[in-house]
Amino acid sequence: MLRQNLQQKLLQKLSPQQIQFIKLLQVPTVSLDTRIKEELEENPALEDISLADMNDPVEDYPDKDPDDYSEKEKEENYDEFNVDDYLQDDNINDYGSKYDSNEDDEEKKELPIAVSNTFFENLQAQLDLVHLDDNDYLIAQQIIGSLDDDGYLRRPIPSLIDDLAFSQNVMAEEQEVEDLLKVIQTFDPAGIGARDLQECLLIQLRKRDQANPIVIKAIEVVEDYLDEFTKKHYDKLEKSLNVSSEELKEIVAEILKLNPKPGDSGASNVKQMQVIPDFHIAKNENVLTLTLNSKNAPELRVSKSYQEMFQHYEKTSEKDKKLKEAVHFVKQKLDSAKWFIDAIKQRQQTLLKTMNAIMNYQYEFFLSDGDERQLKPMILKDIADRIGMDISTVSRVANSKYVQTEFGTFLLKSFFSEAIQTENGEEVSNKEVKKILEECIGKEDKLKPLADEKLTEILKDKGYNIARRTVAKYREQLGIPVARLRKEL
Repeated sequence: MLRQNLQQKLLQKLSPQQIQFIKLLQVPTVSLDTRIKEELEENPALEDISLADMNDPVEDYPDKDPDDYSEKEKEENYDEFNVDDYLQDDNINDYGSKYDSNEDDEEKKELPIAVSNTFFENLQAQLDLVHLDDNDYLIAQQIIGSLDDDGYLRRPIPSLIDDLAFSQNVMAEEQEVEDLLKVIQTFDPAGIGARDLQECLLIQLRKRDQANPIVIKAIEVVEDYLDEFTKKHYDKLEKSLNVSSEELKEIVAEILKLNPKPGDSGASNVKQMQVIPDFHIAKNENVLTLTLNSKNAPELRVSKSYQEMFQHYEKTSEKDKKLKEAVHFVKQKLDSAKWFIDAIKQRQQTLLKTMNAIMNYQYEFFLSDGDERQLKPMILKDIADRIGMDISTVSRVANSKYVQTEFGTFLLKSFFSEAIQTENGEEVSNKEVKKILEECIGKEDKLKPLADEKLTEILKDKGYNIARRTVAKYREQLGIPVARLRKEL
C-alpha cells in the first residue's frame, strides 16, 4: 500500500566548494602545478597572471577599484546572480610578503633524465647474441618476459609451456624450457632466472673462482645449511662444516657479497619521488621564521574578457534561447573560476595556520637542530584544538606536506608521536625512547647482542618504565631485527 508522509531529517552535505578545497588541500606542492594547469585548460574564465601577455595595452586590463563603481551599478541584480562579484579585481598581492619568492630560478631549472636500457632490454640484448633457432628463440623470449622485477622466475615450467602453446603456437617440451632457462641463467646480472633464493645464490657462487676453498665451502653452506645460515646458528655451522670461527667468518662474508635480488641491480626504470618542501623554517638568533613555498601561491584571476562578455549578455534586452544558454555557460565558468581561486587561497591559509601551530608546539625541537630528545609528544588533536579545525583537516596536511629546515627535509607526520610517562611523572615522546633504543643497539657487542628483555632493563634504569612487548614493537618500527639475527662473527 502506497502512502505519502512528511519527515524532517538533519543531514550534513559537503558543498562543491568544500569538496574542491578538501581535494586541493591534500595535493602536495609537486602536483599542485599540474592540478592548476588542468583547471586552466578546462576553464577559459580562469587566468594565470604570470602567463598573461604583459605587452598588451594597459586599457585592455582596467584596474578599477570596487569603491569606484556607481550606486546604480552596485544596486543591479540579475536574477540569482550579481555581476559585481566578477567585476571586482582580485588583489593579486593577497599572498603577501610572507611567502617565499626566491624560487624563480629553481622553477626554470629542469632535472636531467638519465637515458639507459631497462632490465628486460638488457636481457633481450644478451639473448640476441646467442645462436638459437626460431623455436628456441621464442621460448627464451617467453622466459625473459615471465621474470619478475627482482629477476626471479616464479612461474612454473608447465605454465610457461601452456603460455607458449596458446600465445605463440609453439609446442615445447619441459626439458627444452629447462635447457634454455639455464642459458638465460648465464646472463648478467648473475643470479638471473633463479626460481628461489637458494638457486639464485648458487648461480652467483658458481660463477666465482671454484679453486678458492672459501667459495667451495660457501656453496656447501647454501646447498645444505641455508636454514642454519639465515637463522645465524653459527655454532652449528662450525661443527657441521668442521671449520674455525675465522674460516666461518670468511665464508659468511663471501655469501653476504651476493645479491638476493639481481633484477634490482639492472632496474634503471625505478622512479624516485621528487620531494618539494611546502614550507621553509629558518633560524636566526634563536628565532624561527616560517615561510610558505611560493609554488603554493599561484597568481590566478578571473578573466576580464569573460567578465565583460557576461556583463554584455546580461544587459541585452532581447534574449533568445541561444543567448540564454551562452549567459548560463559564462556564469558557470565565472563561478567555477572564483571558487577555484578561493579554494587555493583557503588552502594557503590552512597550510600556514597548521604548520605555524606545529612549529610553535615543537619550537625547542627546531631550535635544537633536530634533536629528537627535544620532540614533545604531539597528536593530531593537539594541533586541531590550537587552530580550531577538524582532526581530518590536520591529518590531510600532515600526511602529504614537507618542511625544509637547516637540518633536513621532513614529512610533517614525523613530528607527531605518542606520549610515554617517565618515573618522575614527566611525559616524553615515544620518539625519544626510540632514539635511546637505537643508540643502545648501535653500541651493543655484536657477538652478544642485547635481547629485548635486556633493552627493557636498560630503559627502566634510564627512567622509562615500558613493557618488553613495547620495546619489541619500537624495535620493529625502527626496522631492527631480533637479537639472534643481529649477531655477527
